Amino acid sequence: MSTPNGAAASRTVVNNTTSTKSAATRPSTFKVITAISIGNALEWFEIVIYGFLAVTISKLFFPSDNENVSLLIALGTFGVTFFMRPVGSIVLGAYADSAGRKAALTLSMGLMLGGTLLIAVSPTFASIGIWAPVLIIVARLLQGFAAGGEFGSATALLAEQDPNRRGFYASWQFASQGITTFLGAAFGMGLNTLLTPEQLLDWGWRIPFFFGLLLGPVGLYIRRHLEEGDEFDKSAAAKAPPVRTALLDQRGRTLTSMGLIILATIISYTGLFMPTFAVKQLGLPPSMSFVGTIWLGVLQLTLVPFYGALSDRIGRLAIMRTAALIMLVMIVPLFYMLVSYPSVTTLMIALTAIGLVATAYWGPMAATMAELFPAGMRGTGLSVSYSLGVAIFGGFAPFISAWLITATGSKISPAFYMVFGVLVSLVALRVAPRYGIK
Repeated sequence: MSTPNGAAASRTVVNNTTSTKSAATRPSTFKVITAISIGNALEWFEIVIYGFLAVTISKLFFPSDNENVSLLIALGTFGVTFFMRPVGSIVLGAYADSAGRKAALTLSMGLMLGGTLLIAVSPTFASIGIWAPVLIIVARLLQGFAAGGEFGSATALLAEQDPNRRGFYASWQFASQGITTFLGAAFGMGLNTLLTPEQLLDWGWRIPFFFGLLLGPVGLYIRRHLEEGDEFDKSAAAKAPPVRTALLDQRGRTLTSMGLIILATIISYTGLFMPTFAVKQLGLPPSMSFVGTIWLGVLQLTLVPFYGALSDRIGRLAIMRTAALIMLVMIVPLFYMLVSYPSVTTLMIALTAIGLVATAYWGPMAATMAELFPAGMRGTGLSVSYSLGVAIFGGFAPFISAWLITATGSKISPAFYMVFGVLVSLVALRVAPRYGIK
């Protein structure tokens, strides 16, 4: 079996003066993965919990006589933060390529915690009127800026631990987001089960945000004690103009990386929308609507590393292309089944099928994106391509799904947005071999 081309190419990128860690001094696989994954999961938790609580937040901060309008505004606010991601990706991505991945990761988490604190303590519309949604929007914009540099810095650090096992290491970028999905959905289910609707509206919705704040110092401590990967050369990176290189000189690589992320991000944020879909469109109890999403998080955490490791042996693109084609064939029938036979059972079946296929696409993807860029601009290239793809296609996926249902009157219309994501990503997969990706 052939080794992916990027593994060999990446070794030539390393400056000859860069010292390579010996086997004795290299951090253990478990230590590196644990350190990055915990911090990564905590930071993304601050982002997704807002989406899981969209129905409650819409009532408290964006009240309207029409519940659908109120929900659309709340989901639109969720998406608006993604406009800040490209800005954060340029600033923090360039910082990661000059000061180091560890410094950028620590800064992004501090900014994320600041936004979370603002949401946790914000008075509602009933207390301060129009200033309530203004505070929420400011907090979400700050979180969006922080998240803009998170993906590139974390993925670059994981991918640069061991080029020969890049697929496995980098896969923990998406596997750790499974922890986030699990925690966010578990909070949603627990709050809706243990609290009355009045308690949830009064104070219960703040609990997960304070939970994130309590664990934030743990993530900061972990990130300060990470080591840079072998491929990162601070002195060489500082001389490179990574932003201009990513946007102009290497725009083909950036566009390809962006195309790869489109399907992944639409799947991720459509999954985030599923509890709302289950309540509003399928009529399922709020507490049970989170069961399938919890299971999706478990699948993501357990299967993504498997497919990442498999891609180190047989290559990246074949696995991703197969997963995309299966998704193309099955997604519309799955939504038709959900709408025709609404129940917790059919929701579990649909999300299990989506999870099994999505994890095969997510597993090799972080390594594939990392191998598109040389080490000197990897942090910027990853951050910019990811943030643009997510900002344009992923962040507004819950809003687009809700709008499509309202505009067309068809409850299966979110499936067609996923079909669009498959088609775009298949084009990117076809282009990727031009840059040495196998």
